[in-house]
Formats: sequence, structure tokens, C-alpha cells
Amino acid sequence: MMKCHTSIANRLLAALPPADLGLLTPYFQQVSLKQDAVLVRAGDRNAQVYFPHSGTISFMLDTPNGQTVATSVIGHEGAVGMLSVLGPSRSPTTAVVRVAGIASQISASRFHEAFGQSSALKHAVQTHTRALLMQFQHVAACNALHDVEARMARWLLHIRDRIDSTAIPLTQEALSHLLGVRRTTVTHVVHKLRMSGAIRSDRRGLIEIDRTRLEEAACECYEVMRCEFDQIFPLDTTKPRIRAVS
Repeated sequence: MMKCHTSIANRLLAALPPADLGLLTPYFQQVSLKQDAVLVRAGDRNAQVYFPHSGTISFMLDTPNGQTVATSVIGHEGAVGMLSVLGPSRSPTTAVVRVAGIASQISASRFHEAFGQSSALKHAVQTHTRALLMQFQHVAACNALHDVEARMARWLLHIRDRIDSTAIPLTQEALSHLLGVRRTTVTHVVHKLRMSGAIRSDRRGLIEIDRTRLEEAACECYEVMRCEFDQIFPLDTTKPRIRAVS
């Protein structure tokens, strides 16, 4: 049975057996994830792999006309650059820090070397891939079927689930990028959510949420994705958190 290292906040790392984690720890550097920092741009090769312990990162799809839209968001359950072990390729998305935090960083070459020696790391990559694919599929369907208010509520809840504070530091510009809509649309939707009591916001870019009311405003995608996420990452910390993809 794999033992979880409860002192390690990143859930992929915490689920690794000591010997497998030991393949990585000598090469880790702890780095600060500053809000709005770009960890990798679309079209670039992943030179580093990041395992967040706090904060959130969104994967953004850049369109030819300059607009962006989020395809997924990760926190301490995931990683950036991990899928580079699946073969030489360039990143299809841009990874942007949405909420500041810290991460363990390792060079992609060192991670690839450890990956080749560890079945547990292979399972970790499978788990991460499964979680991302689940998000990609539901976000694509949600973008096509649901209105902006429901989608904004869903994204705010996803981010809230990954941080320790009810106050989310997101500007309207950042929300515009996440949703792929104009700032005027974001202003209108934020006003509606504020009037319903689902959120409170200020000029500093802090959004404080009322979870019950925000869940009422969100589409059913949020609850479906949360349930699927909990199946991929069980909440019972006494048991292994990584499940291999069959």
C-alpha cells in the first residue's frame, strides 16, 4: 500500500512511496508562484515541471484573434508540465497563475529520468491526465450549453475549492480571460451575482463568495465535475490517493 506524506501539500507528491518521491526531492526547488505569472506559453516546450502546494493555475487557450479562454484549472492536486513525459511536443495551452502560491519545481529532464524508473510516477501521470481530460470535456460542453453567469459561478467555485480563503483575488480582466468574454460582459455578470448575494467584490480585485448562493447560480457542471474529481482524488487521507488508469 502506498503511504501518503501528509506534510506535503501537493496531492500527487503526497501519494508517492518514499523511494519514488526520493527520485525527485534532491532536484526540487521551492518557487513562488506570483499572480498572473506565465509558467509556460502555448507553443513552447516545457523546460520545468511545477507541483503546486498552494495557489491556482489556469490553462488558457489562445485564439488567433487574441482572445483567451480557460480550459481547466489546477491547484495542489495537479502539476504543470508533467505531460511532457508522454512524448516531445509543445504546450498546447498557456499556464497562468491565477492565485499566488508556492510550488516544487524540477527540470523536465530530471523528471523524465525519474519517470522512467518509477511505476508510481507513471500512475501519478495517469491520474493527472485523467483529471485534466475530465475538465477539458466538461468545460467544452459547459461553454457550449450554459450562459456566462453560470460559467463564472462554476469557475469561482473551482478556484475556491483549491485555496484556503473565501476571498479570491481575481480582477475583472482575469475573469474576462477565463471566460473568453468582454470586460463589459464580466461587469454585468459580476453585478448580477453581487445583487443576488452570491459574491461581494471590491476595487482591489478581491471576490468574496457565499458558497450556497454561488452554487445556486452555477450550472450542474460544477457538481458533476466535483463528484468526478473526488473519485479521482479520494478525500480519505489514510488511503492511497493515486489511482492508475485502467
